[in-house]
Amino acid sequence: MTPFPWLVRAEDPLERAVALMRERDIHHLPVTRDGELVGVVTAREIQIAESLNRGPEPRKPLSVADVSALERYVVDMGQRLDRVLLEMAERRIGSALVTRHGKLAGIFTMTDACRSFGEFLRSLFPESPDDEAA
Repeated sequence: MTPFPWLVRAEDPLERAVALMRERDIHHLPVTRDGELVGVVTAREIQIAESLNRGPEPRKPLSVADVSALERYVVDMGQRLDRVLLEMAERRIGSALVTRHGKLAGIFTMTDACRSFGEFLRSLFPESPDDEAA
């Protein structure tokens, strides 16, 4: 999990989300409206929206709400990792918003899932000196 994630408001200009993602090298941002978690905006959604919004005629500037998935998967920090992973796979989503006492505490992404699984496998099958030569 990435603790204390950066976030954007639904009404923020899309450029703010793009700048934050580039600056912080991240691909998911929690979205709030009136202080409540309402969704997640992803780099992929932004890329698609920007490609659809291009054209010869000037288009209206997009807001975060225009492109974000206003569906969220929120889990408590104490939730079992296996349940979170299986639910993310079932929903085909790339992140879960993690809360503690009802407040945003972090975001768990597929990158975090891969890292956790890799560390788990390494603990089961430690590397040997022969592995480094391969």
